[in-house]
Amino acid sequence: MHRNQPGATNSTTSTRPTPPPGPLRKFLRTPKGTVMLLLLGLMVVGAIHASDRAGVANIVIAMVTASAIDVVVGLMRKNKRIFPDGGMVTGLIIGLVLSGTVHWPVVVLTSAIAVASKHILKIGRKPIFNPAAFALLLTLFVFHTGQSWWGDLADLPVLFLPLLLIAGVIITSRVNKWPQVFVYLGTYFLILTLAASLHLGNASFTPGDALRVPLVNAALFMSFFMLTDPPTSPGKYAEQVTFSVVAAVVSAAVYLAVGGLAYLLIGLLAANAWRAVGLLRASRANQASAQAYTQNGTEKAKPRNEMFG
Repeated sequence: MHRNQPGATNSTTSTRPTPPPGPLRKFLRTPKGTVMLLLLGLMVVGAIHASDRAGVANIVIAMVTASAIDVVVGLMRKNKRIFPDGGMVTGLIIGLVLSGTVHWPVVVLTSAIAVASKHILKIGRKPIFNPAAFALLLTLFVFHTGQSWWGDLADLPVLFLPLLLIAGVIITSRVNKWPQVFVYLGTYFLILTLAASLHLGNASFTPGDALRVPLVNAALFMSFFMLTDPPTSPGKYAEQVTFSVVAAVVSAAVYLAVGGLAYLLIGLLAANAWRAVGLLRASRANQASAQAYTQNGTEKAKPRNEMFG
């Protein structure tokens, strides 16, 4: 009898159960795992430029500091899961924005402020501000820290720009933030283009400068890796649009008024603040509804209680 005859069985073709993915594969499939892998890739590519290689040391310092604080906080709160993935991502972003010339104590302080803001400035369990943006802006004003945004690959030839765009497409798709990114970049570049055509803006920082490398790269890095941060940005599409408009308008307005390096961070934090106001209003409305429901239930129960009193 032919072995492939109907009714015959072939044990070699039986499917074996697929082994479950290991912890590393599980982590890399998460949004934080994806963004960490992409940021590490940008770090490796950015380090091709000699002036940016010192920034790798800052990344290590920032990641170790942020992760250590996250672990300590997790142990103090007796969390079941204390793997510091959030701290690692925050440290990566800080290291990719700070200049390699920044001294290590400032890097440590910036990372510590970022993680502290995440655990202290929050509504419920959600942080109000993007931790990296909050700390970078604060230390920029206090210590005048150098910020080169070397993770946006602006120091490399323009042929490397597609790598930043590919990384941005991957993470934006992963966290489902396409309306947020499109509206932000569209509004931001539209305002600056109109300002350039009307000859508006600061004499030292013209709108045309913001439409060229390296500032264009910084805006792309901001929109892909900081604006889309799930804990500090909305999930609903309609709210994503408003959030992005606020960030883009404030960023463009600050750049046209004073220029400098802080305008992207200020715009993002303004949008974070707008979202926090909305969360507070929603929380108060829910509390008021719950109180009204409780009072109505009590009033309805009174007549029956009086019958048996």
